[in-house]
Amino acid sequence: MNSVRSCLPTTLLKITAVIAVSLMPSTNAVAKPPITDGEQSVVMKDVDPYLIDALYGDDAAGQTGRHGAEGGLVELMAEPAFVELVEKHDLKLFNGPMLGDLKPTSAKFWVRTAGPAEVQIQIGDLKSDSVKTSSADDFTAVMTVEGLEPFTEYTYTVKLNGKEIEKDAFRFRTAPTRNQNVQFDVTFGSGARYVPKNEYAWSNMAKSRPLAYLGLGDNVYIDVVNRRGAQRMFYYRRCLSPAFSELTSSTGIYAVWDDHDMAMNDSSGGAGLKAPWKMPNWTVFKQNWNNPHYGGGEAMPGTWHSFSLGDVDFFMTDGRFYRDKKQKTMLGPDQKKWLLEELAAAKGKFKVIASGTMWSDGADKDGKDSWAGKWSRAERDEIFDMINDKKIDGVILISGDRHRSDIWKTDRPRGYPLYEFVSAKVTNEHTHNTFPNAVWSYNEGNFWGQLSFDLRPEDPVITFKCVDISGKVVKEFPLKLSTLSH
Repeated sequence: MNSVRSCLPTTLLKITAVIAVSLMPSTNAVAKPPITDGEQSVVMKDVDPYLIDALYGDDAAGQTGRHGAEGGLVELMAEPAFVELVEKHDLKLFNGPMLGDLKPTSAKFWVRTAGPAEVQIQIGDLKSDSVKTSSADDFTAVMTVEGLEPFTEYTYTVKLNGKEIEKDAFRFRTAPTRNQNVQFDVTFGSGARYVPKNEYAWSNMAKSRPLAYLGLGDNVYIDVVNRRGAQRMFYYRRCLSPAFSELTSSTGIYAVWDDHDMAMNDSSGGAGLKAPWKMPNWTVFKQNWNNPHYGGGEAMPGTWHSFSLGDVDFFMTDGRFYRDKKQKTMLGPDQKKWLLEELAAAKGKFKVIASGTMWSDGADKDGKDSWAGKWSRAERDEIFDMINDKKIDGVILISGDRHRSDIWKTDRPRGYPLYEFVSAKVTNEHTHNTFPNAVWSYNEGNFWGQLSFDLRPEDPVITFKCVDISGKVVKEFPLKLSTLSH
């Protein structure tokens, strides 16, 4: 039996809807409560119901957790029954490690501890600084190990209060350098709600040994705009998943949010930072990922960021926080300026522009929630035109949101065609229909996207793969750099 109770009374649903609409310009107040059916993890069978009861509550909209709107691990650790669970399952290292910000000679490691602790990462004779976790950052810490060799396999140890923690999954590979002719894979996806029976997807993804995973939003499915306690609960349980932890321990993780993570379904943040939920929700996001940066920091917060893996440059865009249909913008002026400048300066052979929502015309919903909308198309075309004007080669587009996998092709009269690869059903149960006007469209079962970069040939190749939940390749679509050039 699902631990989540059936539905809110009609009156309470109406109140919740009024609250949500008053907080943001565009929301759908229908929540997607946590799923517990089919749980196999011994730890989660014990801990998950406790987290849900304490931080989410017994209504479908997550409004009745006993620790209020801002509850979290600090309140939980004050409860003897929860401390007993932590000790029973040896959860002092409560979440993580999560690998991120891979560079040729360094890597960052994120962890969350159950209460204050001193943590450190060790790789052979190399060590990170020792960091003390505290309630100020929800007991999280990010540590950097430097002095590593490019594109090299390493194993590592987590030291927690002097105790060494070692697991088979504590291994990773550094990024290659520019002009290093190597082959590597990067996986991506969205539609990643915690569905216990589908969690093994992450373990199979980890077994394929990607260099990085790109979470394109809808990474945890929160749908609670006004209570950080409920938001934290979704992150705690996602990172407690043994399969997800196997992936994050061994793979560079990069994430942006989409509507279900930032606020509610089809939500738009609007211009500026006046909405009272914006900064608190952004803070929760920052505390639960390991990105190189988060938008423009405190002065211009967001989840957008960029990074490079050898000769491939990645641009992770945030199409929600400043989305404003009246202003006809998906990104907001500051993020758009950042993207255009970064893209123009990019040196990689391939450039991957990631979006939580789809880019192509005719893809879905008549553009109501995508770059193809009448309100957003001009901004999209400005980006596309700059690719032509500055003769930027090697650009591909990736996106999520729609619960299927697609290949789309946008022909351009003044440049090479832009290909878009969609993958948005890693663990979700809900499916969206396929589109016959796509180059390829698929929605059977669960799957993730994979970009295989082979930089060894004289004409480098990028291959999109749709990989199903078992690890089987469903579709391969190679593109040579010469076909993505002016």
